[in-house]
Amino acid sequence: MINKKFKIVLILLTVLIVLTGSIVGLRIFLHKPTEANEIYTVKIETYENIIEISGTVSAAQQQTLQALSAGTVVAVNVKAGDYVKKGDVILQLDNTTELYNLAKHDYDMATTKISGSSRELQLKETQRLSLVQKVEDRKVTATFDGIIADLDIAVGDSLEAKDSVGTLVNIDYLVAEVEVAETDVSKLQKGQEVDLQFSAYPDVIKGYVESWPAIGEITSRGATIVKVKIRIDQYPSAILPNFSFTGKIQIEAPVDNLIVERNAIGYENKKAFVVLAKNGEKNDVQVIPYGKEYVKILEGLEGGERLLQQTKSPKSGQNQQRNNSNSQRNNGNGTNRNGNGQSGGMPGGGMPPM
Repeated sequence: MINKKFKIVLILLTVLIVLTGSIVGLRIFLHKPTEANEIYTVKIETYENIIEISGTVSAAQQQTLQALSAGTVVAVNVKAGDYVKKGDVILQLDNTTELYNLAKHDYDMATTKISGSSRELQLKETQRLSLVQKVEDRKVTATFDGIIADLDIAVGDSLEAKDSVGTLVNIDYLVAEVEVAETDVSKLQKGQEVDLQFSAYPDVIKGYVESWPAIGEITSRGATIVKVKIRIDQYPSAILPNFSFTGKIQIEAPVDNLIVERNAIGYENKKAFVVLAKNGEKNDVQVIPYGKEYVKILEGLEGGERLLQQTKSPKSGQNQQRNNSNSQRNNGNGTNRNGNGQSGGMPGGGMPPM
């Protein structure tokens, strides 16, 4: 009797163990990623509506220091790196002849005032203005407040008219002139943020759109462009005039989209849901189409979740039929594009029949 009860208990235990193992095995099989039950990861895709640009930066103001007439340098009042004010004399050419001519003219004018006619006096006054200008032309002066960027001249050097001896710059801010295609000009607004990246500096530097002309230009390659002025008010000392950059004008603020393959979405009573791979939990979501193979998740997920496959991809023949149908509906229209010509969100596919 005891042996019979023992056998019954043993049989029941064996059956229970077999059932438990089957259930566990079934759960492992159902949650194992296979071709029929893949796992998809919810991705975060950043959509940017931008205009890509490149160029070199310049000082806010720049003056080429050059002699206006020929002569010998008799004084150099500054050196490279010095700060000067507008009107300061940077160098002086010998002006002995010019001063003599002016003094002699003033003597002649004094005589004319006594014995000459009024018309003769007017002519001499006009001539005096010319002589005064010749005296001024013997100087090289600063036309704005700034820093002597370079200066290559010494007392005793001889200069010809238009000889360049250095550069004066105002680097209170930097500017750049960039080319923008005619198709993007309508998107421009004064004050739009510009992100600039320099090879000489690791971080992004901020600028903004300052202005652009009311007329376009045709480049040597036949493209119509507008030259847009960019201004940079705050920048590190590592960035100098004539440094090159690449960048982008922000037409709109970047938008982060949650996307996932449409096969990760299931539908129940025309409502979308997903199943989390880690625990099999079912979550309701709101989605809209995002291209042929993806959907954009509006609500229900945060990004990074791993989801179990809910629907299978159509067979290749069905894909071809759908593509042909889409081609007919599109009637030759291309994909939507953002500000810099890169593909953005595209309509089509991924929703249940309504």
